[in-house]
Amino acid sequence: MAGSGSGPVNLNRYRKEKARAEKKARADQNAAAFGRTKAEKELDKARNAQDVRRLDDHKRDE
Repeated sequence: MAGSGSGPVNLNRYRKEKARAEKKARADQNAAAFGRTKAEKELDKARNAQDVRRLDDHKRDE
């Protein structure tokens, strides 16, 4: 046993570091999927509204 390893391993520290790494990976994944600036969101909203208006303008009156 003498000379093997660098001392005792703190399992709680290892568990917490692993949980932090998983949480950061999930956050990065969400940022890629949902992380858009306010300007990008407003541009998409305006484009969608414009598309709806175009479709409504082309409807036939009954």
